[in-house]
Amino acid sequence: MDAQHAEWFAQQWLSAFNQRDLEAMVSHYSEDVEFQSPLAVKLLGNGSGTIRGKANLKKFFEAALAAFPGNPEVEKLAVFLGVNSLVIHFQAKGRRAAEVIELNSEGKIRRAMVHVQL
Repeated sequence: MDAQHAEWFAQQWLSAFNQRDLEAMVSHYSEDVEFQSPLAVKLLGNGSGTIRGKANLKKFFEAALAAFPGNPEVEKLAVFLGVNSLVIHFQAKGRRAAEVIELNSEGKIRRAMVHVQL
């Protein structure tokens, strides 16, 4: 992945969340995704904050959309490129977060770790 593709990927990813388009949101993730988020702890009571598998991730996103109605106002702050990975630094309704994303060979998110600003 080059810088231009990373920026495009980040824009598509953020657009799906801003449009509250569940299918577009999960389309970025692989079937065997491993996803960690402090929000998973809060919404699902999942102490590890880990969600495994695309079907379970879709259920989590459904719960998140229900818990936070309205326009999420997700704004890209920066994209950082790694080797088969990237970090998307963003804010939603003024709260900053970063998602560390590892991609598989098909360019889908295989592993993601969300970090929120304290």
